[in-house]
Amino acid sequence: MPVFYSPVPENLHMGLAYVGGSVFTNNRTADMVNELVSHLPLQMLLYFNMFYFPCWWFSAVFMLDVKFYHLEDYYQALLITGIVLLTVIEVVRLYLGYIGNLKEKVPELAAFWLLTFTLQLPVVLFFLTDEDTIILPLERAVHSLYLVFLLTQIFASFLALRTMTRKLILLFHLRQFGLIYCISFCIKSCTAVIMQHKIWDEIKSEVRFIDTLFV
Repeated sequence: MPVFYSPVPENLHMGLAYVGGSVFTNNRTADMVNELVSHLPLQMLLYFNMFYFPCWWFSAVFMLDVKFYHLEDYYQALLITGIVLLTVIEVVRLYLGYIGNLKEKVPELAAFWLLTFTLQLPVVLFFLTDEDTIILPLERAVHSLYLVFLLTQIFASFLALRTMTRKLILLFHLRQFGLIYCISFCIKSCTAVIMQHKIWDEIKSEVRFIDTLFV
């Protein structure tokens, strides 16, 4: 079986291994870095929202069909546009929420938060508060429950984003600190190796000089 030798001196190699172990494993900071920060309450909300949205959609479409011809023309257009907009955004929003939370991706989770806060929430509030749209009892119930989902998801995703950004900042500082510490340790180790070689060369030269005297 072939044996492979590292080009790095043995003492330098052991020193680097020790530095890496002491900096990144043998402390509580490393446990915090390796800890999963996916937000369980947010994931549960997304899961239940995925099953609730089809019920909300069928209820909204059915109620719109019931009252459609009793509405003004511009309210007909607004309600149709609102339902279509919510349907399209909801698919994208839930996908971004799942990916951002489970895989701990800040951009996707931030996009989920923005879509929820800036688009979904205003449309649902319009459906729930504008009395000129002839709000039926079933509509008020399903819109209210959907509004609760959105508000809790906004709060939970904000907490998840804060936790994930703290972890990313910690990782950045740890990498910078580890890099600087390893570079300084490498310089010291290389200096020690060079000094050892110089001392050994001086010893060999002195031995040769003594040999020449006895010859």
